[in-house]
Amino acid sequence: MKKNLLLILSLFIAIQVFAQSVRPVETEKQIVIETKHSALVYSVGKNKKLYQAYLGEKLNNASDYLLQRNIHEAYIPSGTDNLFEPAIKMLHNDGNPSLELLFSEEKILFDGNITTTTIILKDPVYPVTVKLIFVAYFEEDIVKTWTEIIHQEKNPVVMSNFASSMIHLNADNYWLTQFHGDWAEEMRMQESQLTSGIKTIDSKLGTRANIFQTPVFFLAKDKPATENSGEVIAGTLGWTGSFQLLFEIDNLNSLRMISGINPFASEYHLKPNENFVTPEFIFTFSTQGKGLASRNFHQWARNYGVLDGNGSRLTLLNNWEATYFDFDEKILTELFGGAKELGVDVFLLDDGWFGNKYPRANDGAGLGDWQETKTKLPHGLGYLVEQAEAKGVKFGIWIEPEMVNPKSELYEKHPDWILKLPNRAENYYRNQLVLDLTNPEVQDFVYNVVDEIMTKNPSIAFIKWDCNRLMTNTYSPYLKDKQSHVQIEYVRSFYNVMERLREKYPDLPIMLCSGGGGRTDYGALKYFTEFWPSDNTDAVERVFIQWGYSYFFPSITSCNHITTMGKQSLKYRTDVAMMGKMGYDIRVNEMTAEELEFSKMAVQNYNRLKELIWSGDMYRLISPYEEERAVLMFASQDKSKSLLFSYALHPRAFGQFSPVRLNGLDAAKTYKVQEINKMKGVWSLFPSDGKTFSGDYLMKVGLSLPNNNELTSAVIEIIEVK
Repeated sequence: MKKNLLLILSLFIAIQVFAQSVRPVETEKQIVIETKHSALVYSVGKNKKLYQAYLGEKLNNASDYLLQRNIHEAYIPSGTDNLFEPAIKMLHNDGNPSLELLFSEEKILFDGNITTTTIILKDPVYPVTVKLIFVAYFEEDIVKTWTEIIHQEKNPVVMSNFASSMIHLNADNYWLTQFHGDWAEEMRMQESQLTSGIKTIDSKLGTRANIFQTPVFFLAKDKPATENSGEVIAGTLGWTGSFQLLFEIDNLNSLRMISGINPFASEYHLKPNENFVTPEFIFTFSTQGKGLASRNFHQWARNYGVLDGNGSRLTLLNNWEATYFDFDEKILTELFGGAKELGVDVFLLDDGWFGNKYPRANDGAGLGDWQETKTKLPHGLGYLVEQAEAKGVKFGIWIEPEMVNPKSELYEKHPDWILKLPNRAENYYRNQLVLDLTNPEVQDFVYNVVDEIMTKNPSIAFIKWDCNRLMTNTYSPYLKDKQSHVQIEYVRSFYNVMERLREKYPDLPIMLCSGGGGRTDYGALKYFTEFWPSDNTDAVERVFIQWGYSYFFPSITSCNHITTMGKQSLKYRTDVAMMGKMGYDIRVNEMTAEELEFSKMAVQNYNRLKELIWSGDMYRLISPYEEERAVLMFASQDKSKSLLFSYALHPRAFGQFSPVRLNGLDAAKTYKVQEINKMKGVWSLFPSDGKTFSGDYLMKVGLSLPNNNELTSAVIEIIEVK
């Protein structure tokens, strides 16, 4: 008898799990969110619940979407019959920990290329409203989605989960590509098959949040996606703080993907009528592999995701690796001439120019005291701006306004402005602490750091905004009894400051930096023109780092500098830097005459070709993860010209690389191929240099490239012959 009862109980549980995982329901309404080639479809059941009915390639007949039987509740709450990870979890005023979300209404707004769909869900018992908002960019095949949560209970409700999105997939197998690393090891790519249970990619760091894990991924159905084949979702979260990407395979092999702010240490007390807006989850669906998904992201980012994404960018010479903290006016003004001789646009003064009571002679003092150090710069920044302009270059400046050294006047005057635990020893990272940006006075201070510099020196043409400290031992004197709000409110406050700055300085180029790749996300890039991928400028390492970023970020956003780090030739380092926004961090006066002549020629080539690099369609042809070389190219939209970059890594002696098939050309057109960026007096080993080929031949047979030897590189210009 007992055995039969256990069997019945097990069967009941199995049925319940099945029922909540996959629900064949009668549909009352259909909501279709489409781009040019993909569709995300929801249906409303007669039970008033919202279900995801379809995600995939766009179908010709909208009614066909409803033929799908394996549909899943769209945004699953906690506390009722859900047995897996929820999208939202809420504790009501009366202690009830459950939420039920039923369809209320939908709103659709058309604006040319953009369609915004808002699906409103409400709890039938408690006055809670959840809005699921989807913005579809038709031509770019991108969907951006987020959630808004509001209630009218008498007192705050407590939320411990608040996802930006919940997306469901059904397939035999799932393959996840993720990107991880550390300082100087950013964007290392890994691919693995998901298994039953939960896989989480997350950050709990608050600031500099992307240093270990980057909030981007590819999710391939059934089999691993290649560059040009396979069904794959590419996704990223636009949030400059702690994040969570969660992938759960249930008992029926269905996958739910949940993205959003990391709920770790972020229990949120939502006040009545306060609208809680989650970050944006941005994704694309491709049936042609990772390459098309990347090009979708690049096009969307240039048009919508990055400040001035279709504009121009400034080339620059940075003094950091040339001088570090050891400089004065004389040294700097001598470097201005090098910037002019190279032909770059801007000289950027990096760390070490500020502090008087505690001069910034190293990273242990001065941070927070944003006055020019009188012993180093007796005539101030204005003098440097004038001297740079007299030499024919613009002037830029480095700042790190969110941070403070304990050895600073700011720390002495405002100990209540700092995130640190009471009754505990201070915990330092790079000898510094994080300012409490949740405090409006601190927000004003950070805003004024930039505003005062620009008001006094309106000709400053560029700012590098750094953030070298992650959050540890975190406590906000300002938030007091709301410590679980710190990480969320910090990011919101950061955005508030940037909104104010952009209102006054809409066109000022600002580089987003965070000890390298600690801040690389579309939440921040709304306010920044570019980002610093890594402090590691070794050209071989940069091949991998820049390759990783290229999957989700267009080349115009990635600042790549030529430095003395690494053992590669100057040509190799230059060719690697040229695949993004090129710059220099080098002592020009220590170059040989041949090196300087080559660099001037390379800058001229770059200025001639930069529009193609920044706005062309990128095709990754040979991955450094698969061969001892990396090959990629940029092709213009009209297929009239392209530029190919080839970097040999460490091939075996006497090895020969096979020809590379190109992409993005017109098979019917004829093209001339020409090697550029050649060192003077060095003969080209490119057998096809100066020859013409049909686009059909180049894409089906390919080119034998000239760099078979270790650490050699080639840049090939491909121009239509009319």
